[in-house]
Amino acid sequence: MIKFGDYNNLEVKREAAFGLFLDGGTGNTSDDILLPTGSILGQKPKIGETVRVFIYRDSKDRLVATMKEPLVTVDHLAVLKVNSITDFGAFLEIGLERDVLVPRGEMKYPLIAGKSYLVFVYEDKTGRLAASTEVGRYLDTPESGEFKAGDTVSGIIYGKQTNGTLEVALGGKYLGIILKNEYFTDLQPGDEVTGSVKKILEDGRISFTPRKKMVEEKLELSEQILQYLEAHGGFMPYNDKSTPEEIRRQFHCSKNYFKIALGNLMKNGKITQDEKGTHLK
Repeated sequence: MIKFGDYNNLEVKREAAFGLFLDGGTGNTSDDILLPTGSILGQKPKIGETVRVFIYRDSKDRLVATMKEPLVTVDHLAVLKVNSITDFGAFLEIGLERDVLVPRGEMKYPLIAGKSYLVFVYEDKTGRLAASTEVGRYLDTPESGEFKAGDTVSGIIYGKQTNGTLEVALGGKYLGIILKNEYFTDLQPGDEVTGSVKKILEDGRISFTPRKKMVEEKLELSEQILQYLEAHGGFMPYNDKSTPEEIRRQFHCSKNYFKIALGNLMKNGKITQDEKGTHLK
């Protein structure tokens, strides 16, 4: 039986001017599958030889074979690049002659051409390969003890909840989240993030933060504040009385970290503050 959207080992039955026909496994030559000349890699196989090929559908919805390796096989997750956007969906690059469609109904969020996203590739009702951004159900929770607080982890964002919590696939396979108060930049689905584990939740998901350790962030933020002051005539309209929203918008950090950085700079005699803002000494 032919495994659609996957690799098959098929016998070469006959040759044509435009390629080779492989045994379709039904005993009926009309079901034999074309391996086009342009999809043959290396030396051309001979009649009777068995070849390893990937099976999908061509532009006329006929089963077709290729010796080229796609970026993903059916029923698997993969990070794929958006090649184009249409009224009915987005087409993703999978390394073959035909792109894979993400139908509008399978898009949890708008996709952007040129950006890559984590998707699940499946066979749709018409027998074609398709993809979905609904990937959470295909991710796992790690084994007990596999991760601990402080471990460095990386992943790709695949969703954003209404409360601002980001859903992240860690290592492309584990369920992870970043709470809204743990990030201060405009992170969106498709963005890759690296951070440290805060804790393992009761349901097995990994809660982590992309924020650096306080000492590192204090030093970086202090330098960022000095650069801002130098670029704006030695003054900025921000101080330890500024709102968290103002700090988040301008410096992409929490007000707590901002106040710590200001205190560090004041202690070192580099700035002063008043009711109008902060001044470079």
